Amino acid sequence: MTQGYSKPWHSYQEQLELLTARGMEVTDPFKALEYLERIGYYRLSGYWFAFRERTELCCPLDGKGSNKPNRTKPTRLPLDKFKPGTTFQNAVELYVFDKKLRFLVLDALERIEIALRVDIAHGLGKHGKFAYLKPELFHESFSIQLDGKTGLTKHHAWLGKHAALINRSNEDFIRHNKEKYGLPLAVWVACEVWDFGTLSTLYAGMSEADQDAISQKYGITNGRVFASWLRSLNYLRNVCAHHSRLWNRNIVDQPKLPPAKQAPTLSAFHDDAYRRARPFMLLCIAQHLMKFINPLSSWGKRLKALLENDFPDLAHLGLSLEGMGTNQDWQRYDW
Repeated sequence: MTQGYSKPWHSYQEQLELLTARGMEVTDPFKALEYLERIGYYRLSGYWFAFRERTELCCPLDGKGSNKPNRTKPTRLPLDKFKPGTTFQNAVELYVFDKKLRFLVLDALERIEIALRVDIAHGLGKHGKFAYLKPELFHESFSIQLDGKTGLTKHHAWLGKHAALINRSNEDFIRHNKEKYGLPLAVWVACEVWDFGTLSTLYAGMSEADQDAISQKYGITNGRVFASWLRSLNYLRNVCAHHSRLWNRNIVDQPKLPPAKQAPTLSAFHDDAYRRARPFMLLCIAQHLMKFINPLSSWGKRLKALLENDFPDLAHLGLSLEGMGTNQDWQRYDW
């Protein structure tokens, strides 16, 4: 039996009063009410969560449904009260910075996604125009091994997603190819409706030789490392596309790292578990790819300018760009 949700509904005015009662300074109540009405208390709470006071280190009990609770790892639990000096404007400025960051990241991911469509379609196309249908061209973990729950291979599941994207598409070029040539569609046509997740899943299932041929175009010799990059970038894309908080997000499924000489900007993350679990490493991966896709792109410089100029001054709350996973030398990178 799960515990029922006990938190009551509050009007916008009551929400604002609750924040001030917990120690948040609100210099412009009228403007603050506007933000609560347009952005929402719950969404903004993800940004002022880092502003809350914490307990001393403790080991909470976690029963996980058993009769014998276990101690979790030591942590500092958040309190309702805010740190001294917290203002409503601090949360708004952090929210605006995060919004600009997501827009900029989506700009890079769009270019990376389009380049990968070409790479994957061209690489598979040399095996045949309908190569994506042929399980013998993929790794056995993708095309032969069955899922214990569904009884399907990953390739079967992928083909279902592919078919849904084709059938759902209203693009003129899809309609034209269906009417003139019928189904299936050639890989260089079909790929144009694949999203980042569909691309990354298909790449992960390709043969090692085909993976390596693509990853080497980006200076990474091991295609399995590159597959983990694409999986992580797909996660990053989903965070941005769903307007979720990005700047200090904890990255649970972390990408593998190549030898430092293949990606020098990632060398600082090899021996730093904290920074590997923060989004800045994924931004460095995106910049690494952008250097190969368009060496003249200003994306890296725009990212650097955003971090330097738009991150709000939150030193009084103990927050800085280090929450993103930056290191001391990040500004010296070849942006």
